Amino acid sequence: MLLQAFLFTVLSSFLLISFCSHSPPSEASDKFGARDCVCGGGSSTRQERGEAQPPEPAPAQICPLPGEVINTFSIHGNATVGTSIRYSCLSGADIVGSTENFCQVNQTWLHPHPACKKLFCRPPKEVEQGYVVAVQKTEYEAGFDIHYLCKKNYLLDGPQKITCLSNGSWSASPPHCRARCVIPAERSRVVIGGEKRWPFDVTDAMVPHGENVAFYCKHPKKQCSFTAAQTCFDGKLQTPECYLEPTWLQYKLFPHRLVSEIETCAPGDVE
Repeated sequence: MLLQAFLFTVLSSFLLISFCSHSPPSEASDKFGARDCVCGGGSSTRQERGEAQPPEPAPAQICPLPGEVINTFSIHGNATVGTSIRYSCLSGADIVGSTENFCQVNQTWLHPHPACKKLFCRPPKEVEQGYVVAVQKTEYEAGFDIHYLCKKNYLLDGPQKITCLSNGSWSASPPHCRARCVIPAERSRVVIGGEKRWPFDVTDAMVPHGENVAFYCKHPKKQCSFTAAQTCFDGKLQTPECYLEPTWLQYKLFPHRLVSEIETCAPGDVE
């Protein structure tokens, strides 16, 4: 019986070895090309057999870029060891120093980081009928603010403040100081800000730049009036073509017949 059991064990091992040696290797392989023999649908891994696992790939080595450099330059390329980068100033200014750099094996840069040439703003042009609220200089550094004010009876049209930018230009063009307009009507009421008023009741009989003034015109065929608006622009305000200034006699003798005082035309009557 013992001899039969021994022969059975030897024969089984021989058949198993023969099957594995003639069977195709498993598709599972590691990075080193080693394959595991699959017999009877089973497989074993290096970990199950107690073998060492292949090492994880090492992270890429890079050279550090300080935040100040990142915020100052546009970086072209990457900071990996053995590669180069190129700098360009975000402000558009010229570079002081090397425009290229190389990341060395010891993770340091071959050259010091460059700098962007500091740009200054030239004095902005003066504003007629206005004041510049700032220290007078031949050039202004980035971040410097200039404020503007207009003389009495003038309206500021544009930014009240402009700032010198890092690229040597101003944040906006200087403003304008716009003049008020004389209301070109004396003996007829007009509409200003939605209110019907006599020009002599308006301060100095003037309106500020940008103000709309509606004048009363007579319908060419009917005994009614309609309004036509004009806008004051830097001291100039013209009456519409349809407006006729009443005469002194009309104003004094027949004030209730003035165009500004008669019935208003119906919406459908005005083209």
